[in-house]
Amino acid sequence: MSKIKGTNTSPELKVRKYLFSFGYRYRIHVKKLPGTPDIVLKKYKTIVNVNGCFFHGHNNCKHFKIPKTNTEFWTGKIKRNKERDLTNNELLAKLGWNIVTIWECELGKNNIEKTMERLVANLNNNLS
Repeated sequence: MSKIKGTNTSPELKVRKYLFSFGYRYRIHVKKLPGTPDIVLKKYKTIVNVNGCFFHGHNNCKHFKIPKTNTEFWTGKIKRNKERDLTNNELLAKLGWNIVTIWECELGKNNIEKTMERLVANLNNNLS
């Protein structure tokens, strides 16, 4: 577990590179906001959370299966992660932020363009 990164993950970098290449400017891991969001686009009042399917318990996803060993630990950990995510999203919404969650499985070869188009459409809707 010590080798697992919490920031600057491969899925997060994909989203950041895409946004930057299309002229969107953002801040990363803003500690003043609840939950230290992955990507903060202040101009669009939008936060993008890039979640790993396993650690955030993405339901009905091929990347999320509870391990057969130490099941009790993993079940509790993933449950706490989901609760923390929900709490942070509620706090951010109260502060007026629009929250977009992108799952790791949505950034695969077959899905990435559709996912990014959805993100850009969301950003453009928040600008007007």
